[in-house]
Amino acid sequence: MTNDLTFDEAMKKHLQTLKQYVPIVARVHGGNHPEFHEVRKLFDTIVKKTKDAGSDKPELNEEFAKLREITDTYTVPGDVCESYEAVYSMLAELDRAYRA
Repeated sequence: MTNDLTFDEAMKKHLQTLKQYVPIVARVHGGNHPEFHEVRKLFDTIVKKTKDAGSDKPELNEEFAKLREITDTYTVPGDVCESYEAVYSMLAELDRAYRA
């Protein structure tokens, strides 16, 4: 299956949900999954750089590369909730759209 979303479309589709879920997942799962605190920092950086870029494409190669490394390419741990899984799924979709 192909993903036809552009990065802008993927951001519009997922940004508000991610802004809600990421802080909650960090609070709930950060104790058992401290790597998620780094995921949150990288997400915040992605949001800021995207906003600062305006209509231009932001430079996010480093942030997405770190996300892939920290999350083992968005592999969901076995002991987390559906919100955690949803965050990784949405971040993976943003990553794919950015690199398309």
